[in-house]
Amino acid sequence: MGVGNKAAGNMVEWCLPQDIDLEGVEFKSMASGSHKIQSDFIYFRKGPFFGLACFANMPVESELERGARMKSVGILSPSYTLLYRYMHFLENQVRHQLETPGRYSHLAAFYEDKKGMLHAGPGSGGSLPPVYWLPSIHRYMYPEMKITHPAGCMSQFIKFFGEQILILWKFALLRKRILIFSPPPVGVVCYRAPAGTTEKIFEEKRELYDVYVDNQNVKTHHDHLQPLLKINSADREKQMLLYSQEVEEDNNPCEEDLFVLFFLEQNNRIFQTLLEVSASQDKTLTAEHARGMGLDPQGDRSFLMDLLEAYGIDVMLVIDNPCCP
Repeated sequence: MGVGNKAAGNMVEWCLPQDIDLEGVEFKSMASGSHKIQSDFIYFRKGPFFGLACFANMPVESELERGARMKSVGILSPSYTLLYRYMHFLENQVRHQLETPGRYSHLAAFYEDKKGMLHAGPGSGGSLPPVYWLPSIHRYMYPEMKITHPAGCMSQFIKFFGEQILILWKFALLRKRILIFSPPPVGVVCYRAPAGTTEKIFEEKRELYDVYVDNQNVKTHHDHLQPLLKINSADREKQMLLYSQEVEEDNNPCEEDLFVLFFLEQNNRIFQTLLEVSASQDKTLTAEHARGMGLDPQGDRSFLMDLLEAYGIDVMLVIDNPCCP
């Protein structure tokens, strides 16, 4: 496809295989405002595929390019967890495209090498669809990033959001749509988001999300979700337990594993109790059950009600609401 420039907007200039549908990728993978930064990266979705793109911006003496050459090199893959392995290659290639635009031999060779690789996941035999490459006029990469896998930044995620992490955890369990706003660079935000945007205007598009996060400010426009924004006594206890998971860098197991295990245990504790109660004769969920799940019987009452509805769990909640007669 043709090479784009700043005047013409973002466009895919090369890809393999050539018949792959890339409609909208040049916009999906572009963060508005990236022209103000030198480099960035982003994770995105395209149909059934997961994408990673690295962007770089280089000043040039060219009126046609308006003094700056901006390119991005990206990859689409059925495997989200393997994308981070290619980040270093993408970073190198986007610089190569800036310095010697139009030379795609390295990308073509890498495509030929990877297109027949086998899926590494258990019980999923057969070969993966080919890996797709697309240098284009949009923006990504973050050279200072030390953690290159989104699943490997739990400690940063927790330290950034503080006690708000427990509020986000509850919204995630309830399968709510969480939208995180941040100006570029967007790479680190990709590690925090269920979904992210650099467009402030999306805050007004309330039909697109349930929960909106701007920096460490978490809010929702749904009245019935407002109680979930309040930190209760059980949340504070969990926060203390969470921070007690921190370990020295030289110790094992690593801090990341402990944080992940903490939330896995919290989830298992809740759903195991709910399943046991639903299988009982009277199907009654009491305040004692709530405390056993690490929840506040009063402060988490609305959370429990939403949780039962979200997962279709057939139990009767008998925790009294002090606000009602």
